[in-house]
Amino acid sequence: MTAILIRAGDVAVRAELLKTPTAEKVRAALPIYATARTWGDEIYFTVDFDCPEEPGAKDVMDAGEIAFWPGGNAIAIGFGRTPASHGDEIRLVSPCNVWAHAVDDVRKFACVRDGEEVAVLMADS
Repeated sequence: MTAILIRAGDVAVRAELLKTPTAEKVRAALPIYATARTWGDEIYFTVDFDCPEEPGAKDVMDAGEIAFWPGGNAIAIGFGRTPASHGDEIRLVSPCNVWAHAVDDVRKFACVRDGEEVAVLMADS
């Protein structure tokens, strides 16, 4: 599997790409530099490419799933409740494509604030 590193503010989380069309688009676009936005316990950031909604796209995520939001051309990382959540679920605004799984704890992104720089890079071997 291909390893990547997602840095946001002072936080870095390693993840592994899945074998999906969205993961291939992300990989081809690396390195990605963007500006973080927050929505409850989620960070997201827009990218310069789009991906259609894939079969299996979902809005309720498991901790550690890294998603692409087709409706906003953005990478979304949920790590807790959002304004759309019911109970303790991690619910994104609409169905998203899961394209990677975090190796590290995504709750580290809780300290990231709107406007901080984000980078998605190939991880060092």
